[in-house]
Amino acid sequence: MPTTRRIDLVLLAVAVVWGSSYLTAKTATDALPVPTVLFLRYAVAALACAAVLRRFGGLTRDEKAYGCLLGLTQAAVLVLETYGVAHTSAGNAGLIISLTLVLTPVLDRVGLPGRFFLAAGVCMAGVGLLVSGNGLRAPGAGDLLMLAAAVVRAGHVVLVGRVTAGRALRPLQLTAVQCAVGTALFLVPAAPGLPALARTGATTWAQLLYLALFCGLFAFLAQTWAVQRTSATRAGLLLGTEPVWALLAGAGLGGERLTGLSVLGAALIVTGTYWGQAVERAHRWPAPAAVRDAVRHGAGTGAAQAR
Repeated sequence: MPTTRRIDLVLLAVAVVWGSSYLTAKTATDALPVPTVLFLRYAVAALACAAVLRRFGGLTRDEKAYGCLLGLTQAAVLVLETYGVAHTSAGNAGLIISLTLVLTPVLDRVGLPGRFFLAAGVCMAGVGLLVSGNGLRAPGAGDLLMLAAAVVRAGHVVLVGRVTAGRALRPLQLTAVQCAVGTALFLVPAAPGLPALARTGATTWAQLLYLALFCGLFAFLAQTWAVQRTSATRAGLLLGTEPVWALLAGAGLGGERLTGLSVLGAALIVTGTYWGQAVERAHRWPAPAAVRDAVRHGAGTGAAQAR
């Protein structure tokens, strides 16, 4: 199999795993309290990281410091996401959180063209239709929590970019510290629900292991490996299919009902997200032809001035 196709399949697998995580988390929180689910999700991932780290050396001072910082923001994202998905549908959760893709550039830089904000407006209109159900109504608590999670996740993504720029920080080591921070943060809130684990069935345990090992450890490391070997544009397009998989998982496996308005809203969110990504990429990295024209124009101006 060609290397490019293998990388694409890895990125697509990450998108599928993340898309399915909302239905998995929703089902797990039906059986256990949210803090308990979060604690176990972090603790299992932390144990797996610790086992792997034995073969790859210890942690540097920077990895410990910045890992703790990122662990706090990541924990905030997961709190909002998990409480949010517990009070809305898995499809809604996956689609609303995809707004991170258009919110991140807003928090990361200024001077975006007006087309970007039109794309963001299309996304917000899609959210309004998505949460309306059979008729227009105010968004529910779970929908609002997912909107908040999208904002905080965008901030987390920006922070990751700022923290890792120009520093020798290894992904596995950063992930290990973040998992340790999350485990410590949720230990006390999860304590009252831990006795219920003795009565937890195999299905719930399988869901917790899936969230920790596949939606957490595997997805993060696989994404990092693949992005290092392909273009940001190609990675963004494949990872941007996450909300589609969330919707399919919710409808196909979770029995969630789709209405005409919710389908239209989902289509607007996906369209607006891809449009916003395209506008942001074009603004950040001008097309080669435009660059050549600018260089040629600059060279011509310089030659005229020299003459």
